[in-house]
Amino acid sequence: MRTHLIGFSLFSFRFSTIPRKQRIGSGSSVNEKQTTNNEQRTAATLLLSLLCLSALAQDPRLPTRKPGLEPAPLQTQQLAQDRPPADTARVFALQNLADLVFAHHPVVKQAALLSDDARAEVQQARGGFDPKLASGFDRKHFGGTDYYNNWGNELKLPIWPAGIDLKVGYDRMVGRYVNPEYRTPLDGLAIAGLSVPLGQGLLIDARRSTLRQAKILVDAAEAEKVKQINEIWLQAARDYWTWYYTYQQMRLIEEGVELAETRFRGTSRRALLGDQAPIDSVEAQITVQDRQVQYEQLRVELQNARLLLSNHLWNADGQPVELPAYAVPQRPLLMPLDTVALRGLLDFAGSRHPTLLKLDAKIRQLGVEERYRRELLKPTLNVSGYLLSRGDFYRPEVPAYYDFGRDNYKLGVDFAVPLFLRKERGKLWQTRIKVQDATLEQQNSRRSITNQVWAKYNALKAYERQLVVQEQTIANQRTLLRAETQKFELGESTIFLVNARETKLIDLRLKQESLRASYEKTLAELYYYAGTRTAGPVE
Repeated sequence: MRTHLIGFSLFSFRFSTIPRKQRIGSGSSVNEKQTTNNEQRTAATLLLSLLCLSALAQDPRLPTRKPGLEPAPLQTQQLAQDRPPADTARVFALQNLADLVFAHHPVVKQAALLSDDARAEVQQARGGFDPKLASGFDRKHFGGTDYYNNWGNELKLPIWPAGIDLKVGYDRMVGRYVNPEYRTPLDGLAIAGLSVPLGQGLLIDARRSTLRQAKILVDAAEAEKVKQINEIWLQAARDYWTWYYTYQQMRLIEEGVELAETRFRGTSRRALLGDQAPIDSVEAQITVQDRQVQYEQLRVELQNARLLLSNHLWNADGQPVELPAYAVPQRPLLMPLDTVALRGLLDFAGSRHPTLLKLDAKIRQLGVEERYRRELLKPTLNVSGYLLSRGDFYRPEVPAYYDFGRDNYKLGVDFAVPLFLRKERGKLWQTRIKVQDATLEQQNSRRSITNQVWAKYNALKAYERQLVVQEQTIANQRTLLRAETQKFELGESTIFLVNARETKLIDLRLKQESLRASYEKTLAELYYYAGTRTAGPVE
């Protein structure tokens, strides 16, 4: 309305100042002079009216305050400073999680079975050197004739060096139709002697190869056990810091909802008092509703984060347990990692990383296999010698020529050799290829592990720098929000700007918590890629 009036006054003023001669084109000079004076007075009146209207437009009046209402409180409350939880009894620390995981987690127990299984393989391989006692009896009697009466007994003792087998036995083979080659005196025949491989099997044989490889596999199983435990701990640490970040998100948004509700109540009060436009209360209410939606969404995300972390919680009875709803995460320690610690991790990764230990065990195992395959290229040459005595050698009346001595013996020689050795040479070739493959894989893995450790270290240092900058940014944003709030209380700002400043501060705090959680996750990943779970070696 004021704009229309001002426009109309300007139009009237411009129309009135047009010379009369131009408008009517005739008349006397006296009349023209009188008319000119009238026009000047009219123009002055219109100009005065224009100035009054402009002043009125620049000084609008506020709505009249309703009687009985007090002034609205000032909106000076801000987002709280970062602080640790007051009730430390509710804190579920990362060390508490580690104690439960390493003590009761099924995957950790399952990993421990790998070592037990490898030791069982060693025990099984040792069975190739167990003494063996054997006995057999066979008799045939028909039509009053004793065809044969055979009774054989043997005790065989394998000896580790040189693949020697010690053999003692007692045979009694009598009867009318017993082969004279095997016939013994009526008192039986005692045997004591050795079987020695002079060709193939002298340096290594199948029994010794199996036992040595089984012992090496114990080291490989221990490395695999450490690797699996490291993997489950890395996942548990990631889930823990995800829970931490989700919890901090919900806490900050919850505090933001409380601040927005307080501001909405204050704005509504001012609107009722007539000190503020009612539309500002709508703006404040929209901010409340938007943050309430975020809060409800984060409540669900926090519940899911608790469930995800509960996957790693088990009791001593092997039953799964849930993370209590009242539990809160610890504050990130943000332990800095210097170059000295990094060098220690790199040295540890290069010598005791589980992946490298497994490959080293595989190479040593294939080395034993290669040695055994080379042994098979030799001809088979087994020499056996046994001393013989009558079965009742323990009796003093036994003649000397029936007792143990150099005149009573049995000798044997076995010789065999494949003419082309195609099978043996093919096996040896294949084993050497496996050794080369494992060696190349170990070199590539060592390089990859070193680069992964460096990459995580670089990321860690980047997070340290970002956290310093983020802390300064938050301090500056708090100052900006404080100034904007003061301007708002003085009537020089709007509720929109205050909400925008506060929302930006909440976003910066969320970014800070995200950086903290990412820092701790990256630190856990750094230890994992170094082959450990902490800054020190894993026992």
